[in-house]
Amino acid sequence: MAKAQASRLYAQVAAAVAGKITSGEYPVGRRLPSERELAASFGVSRPTVREAIIALEVDGLVEVRMGSGVHVLSKTPHGGKSAMVGVGPFELLEARRAVEGEACALAATRATPEDLAELQTLLDEMIAAGPDFPRAELADRRFHIRIAATTRNSALHAAVESLWDARTRSPQSRLLDTKAHDAGVGPGTDEHVAILDALRTGDPVLARDAMRSHLNRVLDALLEATEVYEADQLRARLEERRRKFLAAE
Repeated sequence: MAKAQASRLYAQVAAAVAGKITSGEYPVGRRLPSERELAASFGVSRPTVREAIIALEVDGLVEVRMGSGVHVLSKTPHGGKSAMVGVGPFELLEARRAVEGEACALAATRATPEDLAELQTLLDEMIAAGPDFPRAELADRRFHIRIAATTRNSALHAAVESLWDARTRSPQSRLLDTKAHDAGVGPGTDEHVAILDALRTGDPVLARDAMRSHLNRVLDALLEATEVYEADQLRARLEERRRKFLAAE
């Protein structure tokens, strides 16, 4: 576990911020530096900072308040110790894009009419689920794992399944899913239609591109769903709009 945590950049950032909270550098009730400032301070990307903030939320150290940023709630985590460190939701998507993109390419060259019919059934289930996100995501998981099975490569099949299992086990990923659902973000059915259409062509390049495009869209949607618009940034935008309005009079 210690080695796994050390290899996860977001976990290192979360631990560093937690240390500053414990020491009082970031006192309870105070707003943390902005996401951009934290990214610059630690030399990491903003998605990595976003993952770290989610981990701190899971521990109950901070609270995200839309419109005013991330505020410190407590100097100690729930239960006295940090929650299990799971695979970061954004690093997980990066891995899925690499692995599932290639799995989809291979599946396009090996899919049988029976495989395609099963995928269509799962797609129909996803569409029928509509805003019932738990039901839609179950069909989503089965759809992606069925594509991996269509490769007829047991190692690829196991790799894809393990990535989905990691998402289920990670408390950070579960919190991110909840935030996404609250924002109305669920499985994109149009993108899954495009994936299945690409598989039907038998073209591995089209299939790979369709899968990667889908997972890129998922990443963008999750980033948007967890965006924190801080008060000073919001005020700056409003002031800029006010100036433009007055200048136009």
